[in-house]
Amino acid sequence: MIKLRSRSLLLFAVFSLFAVTTSAVAYDLPAVNLGLTSFLDGGPPAGPGFYFTQYVQYYSSDQLNDKNGNDFNIPGTDVDAWASLTQFLYQSDTQLLFGGKWGLDVIVPYASISTSYAPGVAGPEANGAGFGDILVGPYLQWDPIMGKNGPVFMHRIELQMIFPTGKYDANKELNPGSNFFSFNPYWAGTLFITPRWTVSTRLHYLWNAENDDPNRAYGAASDTQAGQAIHANFASAYEVIPKMLRVGVNGYYLKQISDTKVNGNSVSDTREKVLGIGPGAIFSFSQESHLLFNAYFESDAENRPEGTRSVLRFVYHF
Repeated sequence: MIKLRSRSLLLFAVFSLFAVTTSAVAYDLPAVNLGLTSFLDGGPPAGPGFYFTQYVQYYSSDQLNDKNGNDFNIPGTDVDAWASLTQFLYQSDTQLLFGGKWGLDVIVPYASISTSYAPGVAGPEANGAGFGDILVGPYLQWDPIMGKNGPVFMHRIELQMIFPTGKYDANKELNPGSNFFSFNPYWAGTLFITPRWTVSTRLHYLWNAENDDPNRAYGAASDTQAGQAIHANFASAYEVIPKMLRVGVNGYYLKQISDTKVNGNSVSDTREKVLGIGPGAIFSFSQESHLLFNAYFESDAENRPEGTRSVLRFVYHF
């Protein structure tokens, strides 16, 4: 019988936390933006105004990795997760600081997950489907730097915050909400190598506050705190049909840089890492509406699941 430790089912990348009692390994980071954003990430596609974005993400894994990146080989492991994220964004045309124009980003997630294992193997108990933790991010967007053939570079800084508003039950291993606050600021930029060839990146830092109602797997612990991490999305696309279709490659990388803490004490061998790479495309119906698809195949995972991820995103500018 395998006993599993907890982790929240959270926001962007929805997957589960597992641990084997004898090794005390846990997957404690909240799920963050791993591959949700990709091509042309350095700026909104149609300038100032209101934007609506709908994300649908599917994650699947049959491999749960330990601290050395080896599969735990839990018989019959199958993790399937869906996440729907609705984003409301306002980009102003008013400069606020250093020439940057202010904006506000709000994301409301909804998540559902299913798991299965071989007979006789214990698995996490889910808290059902429900709303996740709301993201709010004030940001500064700089106008594109222009060249003789169009834009050359555009970028943005956002002070993204994740509030513990989602569904949470300490007696369930899988929850739509995390029950702790996270600060996840980022810088995003897009470089036009040529008018048709672009490279983009988004660089995040993640800090997590304490969870004062830890999951039952932590026993009598009064609080837990997930470690700090850095994570990045990166993508390169080429315009194959002018003003209509770009295709390319996209990826993400996450690395935890400090240990998880229980009752204020660091727990060794809990740091997470993962790399995901795959193909993607963006289809533009007009300057106001765009459809993106991105697929990722994970590798090099430590202290977390290793699987595949697919993201479908629709963006509309009012």
